[in-house]
Amino acid sequence: IYIQAKRYSEGNNVGRPEIQRFIGAMQKAEKGVFITTSKFTKEALEFANAETRKHIRLVDGDSLVDLMIKHSVGLEKIKEYVVYKINEDFFRDIEQ
Repeated sequence: IYIQAKRYSEGNNVGRPEIQRFIGAMQKAEKGVFITTSKFTKEALEFANAETRKHIRLVDGDSLVDLMIKHSVGLEKIKEYVVYKINEDFFRDIEQ
């Protein structure tokens, strides 16, 4: 598996040329993961999806955050919240 990560600022999206270079550099690797803190252009997404010789996974900034939360990577819990729901059965019993 070939991995590349780019720390781009918001609005500086990864385009098709970067994905083409990434795939070209993979050589014998069959799978690749390209991670960015920003987003991918439409052309980059289309090019990666159309690639048939290599399996490419694109991870943008939003997906990266989701993965970090899901796997508790690089995070520190500072507060938890309790969410309440009204127990309608409780009030039905009172009415009867």
